[in-house]
Amino acid sequence: MAPTAAEPGAPAPRHAIVGWRWAPAWILTYVALLFAPGYAEGVLTLGALTALVKLALARFNTGARLLSDPAWALTSVLFAAYWLPELVSAIDAVDPGRALREAAVDLRYLPFLWLVAAAVASPRGRRTTFGGLAIILSVWTVDALIQWVAGTSPLFFGIDALKQAISGHGMCSAAETAAADRLSGVLGPCNLKLGQVIASFSPFVLYAAGRRFGSAGWLLAAAAVGVVVVLAGSRASWITYGLVLLLSGWRLLGWKRLLGVFAIGVLTIGVLDRVSPQVHERLARTAHVVSADVEGVDNALSGRTRIWRAAWCMVGEHPVNGVGARGFREAFPACDPQPGRLTSWGEGPALHAHQLLLEVLSETGAFGLLMWLAGAALAWRAWAFADARAREASRPAMLALLVTVFPLNTHLAFYSTFWGGLTLLLAALYAGSLLAQPRSE
Repeated sequence: MAPTAAEPGAPAPRHAIVGWRWAPAWILTYVALLFAPGYAEGVLTLGALTALVKLALARFNTGARLLSDPAWALTSVLFAAYWLPELVSAIDAVDPGRALREAAVDLRYLPFLWLVAAAVASPRGRRTTFGGLAIILSVWTVDALIQWVAGTSPLFFGIDALKQAISGHGMCSAAETAAADRLSGVLGPCNLKLGQVIASFSPFVLYAAGRRFGSAGWLLAAAAVGVVVVLAGSRASWITYGLVLLLSGWRLLGWKRLLGVFAIGVLTIGVLDRVSPQVHERLARTAHVVSADVEGVDNALSGRTRIWRAAWCMVGEHPVNGVGARGFREAFPACDPQPGRLTSWGEGPALHAHQLLLEVLSETGAFGLLMWLAGAALAWRAWAFADARAREASRPAMLALLVTVFPLNTHLAFYSTFWGGLTLLLAALYAGSLLAQPRSE
């Protein structure tokens, strides 16, 4: 007897949403290569081209489909909310050529996001993608813990040795290695973003541990990831990870046990303050917030108040469409509230606003903020109208995206290649997993 459509191994019914079995490999390779941003961008670009060819061929196929219409629409809309402000900002940007180049190059994200959404269109693809991300982040966490104990990241040591053998020089310069003030892990001392990456992607690890091993597994994973985030991350990543614990832990542990988790976390930070000079320095700097003068607050925030005042100046001078995507550094000298004075971050202008809303407003203006808010509203509407099954399937991606764009925090540059690509990846994982299949009534 031939298998039915519901049986394993049965052919997909006509017009079924099945995704693409090789799509998860592109996503996982892209994330795994973040230690070498150039190679990661190459994988992204090749994935985008492959997605275009695959979707063009699928257009003439009347059988199973790669992506549902709602997932395709939401993914495209979220991309437009990110990309159209770039394009409009180029009209009278401080550096129109660069703004136009940024907009042109970022067009590759659209087919790549379709590829990401197709990767999680089927239950099998979603398990592979989410499980693979959990494994990658778990390996990076263990590697960072080894670096904390032994002083060297095994993964980065191997990568650096391979780079030395191939090109005759390492991944990072001696000056960058000497200047590293936190745990760098697999990303290396010249790309000190391990804390932010692990904090934003930690929902995939915690949900995987919770599903497989229950509350004990969640607690163990939360402790290991938390130590790495504190040692490797900026204080912004501490806030990000605190949100992850809050929003993922209460459903599994309940409020009382979750309060105990946070109490243990505070004690752990106290211990790390004693044994880690870097953690002690960041906590001591944070204590300056209680200072009565502006200089003390600015020092506590690593010069952020000076940058934010400059951002507001740009908003006032370019309220409609901003100074141009990635034009913050060119516009900063004219808006610097303390010109000629030594900055808290070293020499040179500030590179971006270090805050999502101010980055969008200063670089893309009110138009950009309206587009971002429209994208957020549509993402929320999709969640509100989705059924319980779809919400549960997409919960890790939803939480990862939510904490990454949480506005009451400081951020990396969302219009940079590194952080912009990861944020759009999370947006596509959310849209693709939430709207993978038709709503069940």
